[in-house]
Amino acid sequence: MRERAAPLVGIIANPVSARDIRRVIANANSLQLADRVNIVLRLLSSLASCGVSRVLMMPDREGLKVMLQRHLSRKQGPDAALAHVDFLDMPVTARVDDTFRAAHMMREAGVDALIVLGGDGTHRAVVRECGQVPIAGLSTGTNNAYPEMREPTVSGLATGLYATGRVPPDDALASNKRLDIEIRDAKGNVRRDIALVDAVISHEHFIGARALWKIDTLAAVYVSYADPQAIGMSAIAGLLEPLGRHDEGGLAIELGRADACEFALHAPIAPGLVESVPIANWTRLSDGVPHRVTQKSGIVALDGERELAFNPGDDVTVTLRENAFRSIDVAACMRYAAASGLMRQLNGNTR
Repeated sequence: MRERAAPLVGIIANPVSARDIRRVIANANSLQLADRVNIVLRLLSSLASCGVSRVLMMPDREGLKVMLQRHLSRKQGPDAALAHVDFLDMPVTARVDDTFRAAHMMREAGVDALIVLGGDGTHRAVVRECGQVPIAGLSTGTNNAYPEMREPTVSGLATGLYATGRVPPDDALASNKRLDIEIRDAKGNVRRDIALVDAVISHEHFIGARALWKIDTLAAVYVSYADPQAIGMSAIAGLLEPLGRHDEGGLAIELGRADACEFALHAPIAPGLVESVPIANWTRLSDGVPHRVTQKSGIVALDGERELAFNPGDDVTVTLRENAFRSIDVAACMRYAAASGLMRQLNGNTR
């Protein structure tokens, strides 16, 4: 097992996840700021119980930092045994740039792991910048195909056991897939981005509202994995041909006109929103093999949000990548802790 005198964990909590237009049109509720603070407090408690005494955290201007600092200043009752929090010294823009910057700064600071509170888009932003730092995802967004629904206390325990070296990497970490998107114009200029779960091609030509939910504007859906229990565009693939997040390969689905397709698929593309999706055809994606997008112009949405526009003459490819980034396998960590007796107490001390 690895040894580290001062384990360090980063926390990136998106203070405005689960507030986009999909929540409005589908009658879905939003996670309140106080709920996010309570999640962080549970994380700090469980991290401290494992011996993680210091945490780096992304600041915000929505009020999460202010509310959290009130608890941290009390130093009594349930707030007495929390890990110490240092907020990153960085400008706050209230845009995704904050997440990019925070993930990069935490990687440079040498954090052992990163805990992320958000949906697919927040986790994608972290993965873009965190390098080889493993992440532990907590679902607090609108579309949550990548982050799992878990009690934060247990996720904090698993992360703390890994960060302190008591669960070795071979047992604690899982490898994950992603999708690489490349747009090359006629002059050879290249734009690149990634998606953790799905990349969707839209007929639209303007990004506008970033959230994606109108089926009649879609041309194709690419997924790294397909869970039939998922919410979001990846649910289309999950109900068509299920594919585990640790299975080999991905899936590419071409959509068509409702009157020209063999069948339509009913899929939950957002909380409370089940739509009929006309399926033209689908095929498997193989690791490292680029798949050329046939749509001549439009928008590429990454993990549910419009991000990239492309024009006639642009060459757009989607490539599945195996072993693209690492994550904390919470279930595996806790099984290891049980089998190894890590949580047993001898003479009042946890092993």
